[in-house]
Amino acid sequence: MTTALPFNEQFDQHAAWRREFALRLKQLAQWMKAQGLLNAAVEGRMLRLQEQVRSDKVMVAFVAGFSRGKSELINAIFFVGYGRRIMPSSAGAFGFWNNASPQDNPPVAADGRVEVPTWRHALVNIAHPLLKQGLVILGTPELNAIGAEPEPTVSLIPQAHAVVFILTADTGVTQSDLAIWQEHLVTGAGQADGRLVVLNKIDTLWDALSTAEQVQAQIDRQRAGSAEILGLPVSRVLAVSAQKGLVAKITQDEALLQASWLPALEAALGQGLMGQQQKILRTAVAASIQALEREAGRTLAMRRRDQAEQMLELRGLQGKNSAVIQHMRKRVEQEQAEFAGSGAKIHAVRSVHNGLLGDVVHLLSLPTLRTELAVLTTALRQPGIKLRLKKTYGQTFSSLRETLHRVQVLTAEVQTMLESSFRQINAEFGFSLQVVQAPGMAQHAQDLELIEQSHLQYLSLGNVIRLAQADFSDRLVRALSFRLRTVFESALADVELWSQSASAQLDAKMRKRRHGVARRIEAIERIEQAAATLDERIAELEGQNLPLQGLQARLEALTAQLLGREPLPFAQPAPLAGTMFSAGAALVEPA
Repeated sequence: MTTALPFNEQFDQHAAWRREFALRLKQLAQWMKAQGLLNAAVEGRMLRLQEQVRSDKVMVAFVAGFSRGKSELINAIFFVGYGRRIMPSSAGAFGFWNNASPQDNPPVAADGRVEVPTWRHALVNIAHPLLKQGLVILGTPELNAIGAEPEPTVSLIPQAHAVVFILTADTGVTQSDLAIWQEHLVTGAGQADGRLVVLNKIDTLWDALSTAEQVQAQIDRQRAGSAEILGLPVSRVLAVSAQKGLVAKITQDEALLQASWLPALEAALGQGLMGQQQKILRTAVAASIQALEREAGRTLAMRRRDQAEQMLELRGLQGKNSAVIQHMRKRVEQEQAEFAGSGAKIHAVRSVHNGLLGDVVHLLSLPTLRTELAVLTTALRQPGIKLRLKKTYGQTFSSLRETLHRVQVLTAEVQTMLESSFRQINAEFGFSLQVVQAPGMAQHAQDLELIEQSHLQYLSLGNVIRLAQADFSDRLVRALSFRLRTVFESALADVELWSQSASAQLDAKMRKRRHGVARRIEAIERIEQAAATLDERIAELEGQNLPLQGLQARLEALTAQLLGREPLPFAQPAPLAGTMFSAGAALVEPA
């Protein structure tokens, strides 16, 4: 039996890691600001990174047919700290009509009408530390409720980081279970790692007339058979008793807890999900952190170069008479005048830059997205049977991918223009401007592909009747629009940050040059006042070299921890207890 930590503690450690990660980002931003390395564009990027880490959510979806023990399993994994059941787990279908279970149907009135619940989707807030730390639990309705109300399945299941599909150990995969799996959970290759299948209620197989080995052999056969039917590795199919595990945790019965095999499920769910989420989060922010490191490194390199130039100039002045010093003053003042007159060229570069960028912003704008979706939206909302809908769906996503491709082409044109302009400015003013690599659209195109695949199942022949229903089609439109808007907004944010980086870099260079010229004039004035000042100034500049090297080393150390090149420590969390609960995030439990 596994000795891994319970899911609650694993998630608590993940939350602690995430808080430490966000703290390191904040410390990096504060340090860069204190050292004068944080311009407006870099600060905006840092704030976005911090918000991305703080708001990171982990969604776990629990999917099951009728009476599979879904609510009891959620209670056993997440809500033991309350010492009682939080999710209702008694028999019944919450008032929905189910021909397969007539005994659970609501009573029929004399006029032939039945009373059914008016709600279909509940967002429940519970004072629980895991929810506050970013855990979102999605409990889907049973098979009959999915047919009546598809919105949770359509919009939320494809977004879940992990899906737990619950069967019963005595029956294995039934026809209704297989229908749920094929219709809602098979979303394409490469997603099996996010799926766990649970054979619940193994306690129904415990038999006083059978040995423990015989019971285990029966469970192993069910696991192997279920894995084969669902096309999963056996390692992704686990057997548990949620009810016995819940009782064992509350009563602190260690033997019963081990017999329930609940710890093995928690280990599989926690280890896979937490490790995957940390990897995703690190990958998502790595490119931005590396860009920050490069921009700050260029600023430090410019400072070192300016320092070297001043040292060379001042050492050249040693032993020179006043006429030579006056000549140097005139040369610096001439450079200052030429530099001040370069505003027209800089303005021209900005104008071309902003014009091309405007085309990119238009392509990624909300009105453009609405136009792209107009044909598909019309096709989905037309009454009756919808022919050629799958073809229209494919054409829409092809058009969206083409839009991202056009964005990539335009940003490449902007980058080429900036590189050419920066080369000219570098040659004229001795700058070291470098254009940051334009943001790639590959990740956003991949997100489009995932969205397309995750919703394609709802356009199959098996859903022809549902697609004829206005409510189903309308919710499918809203779910698609929301997820696609997120992709386009993310792409636009990347482009805007990249553009700001180029502008801010140019502004920073101009400010540094003005400051450098002013300091050179100041140095000459000091030299004119006293010959001894020259030696003092040279000694002062020599003393600044070591601190600049230290800044570079500190920058590399701070970014190394965030990029995973060095371990990121975090404090061990306190154990969960009922008294720790505070108002927090959301539990999603439809029907």
